[in-house]
Amino acid sequence: MISVLIADNNYLSRLGLYTLLSNSANFEVDYTEDESFENLIACIKKNKPKILVLDFQSLNINSKQISIITKTFKRLQVLAITDYMSRAEMQSALDSGVRSYLLKECDREEIIEALHATYNGERFLCGKVAYFLANTQELEVMRPELEKVSCQGLGITDRELDIIRLISEGLSNKLIADKLELSTHTVNTHRKNIMSKLGLPNTAGIVMFAVKNKLLAA
Repeated sequence: MISVLIADNNYLSRLGLYTLLSNSANFEVDYTEDESFENLIACIKKNKPKILVLDFQSLNINSKQISIITKTFKRLQVLAITDYMSRAEMQSALDSGVRSYLLKECDREEIIEALHATYNGERFLCGKVAYFLANTQELEVMRPELEKVSCQGLGITDRELDIIRLISEGLSNKLIADKLELSTHTVNTHRKNIMSKLGLPNTAGIVMFAVKNKLLAA
């Protein structure tokens, strides 16, 4: 059973998530109606959830407060579900300890998948979030293009995160294989899977994506 606490100041979103998860045998769900940061901290202490589903936008919670949550409750995983925000705001949330990120438009299957991945310590990104973060244009310009991008989630495993870190350090497949005690074929397969998941054309794209968007901080 995965215990989940929903923190969302939007009534329909909060009720919808609560109903969706309550109907699944895998989740034990509660939510907070008080929008204050202090009350959220108190609810986390009381409920001791494994996952906090957080719409920090609706609660006016900033990145510093997110960081307080993730540093205070070290075993807590945070899944953000918000509307589109600026790239800087999304990136700041990830830098502050948000593990996974979805948009309000994501469907039931993707939300369930994200919760399981997040519970297992993986980073899970909505495909549109990953695509937006990987590009340099602002949201206003990118909206028509984002409409064409699949929302299908991208689960990035801890092993893939290890490989992204090592790629970003400039290590070859052979050196990565030696360091992680894998075959070069396995490393190459991981590299291709990473590029496919993140929609990146080459290794340089992986490095740019990892460094520019700081997705490896958590």
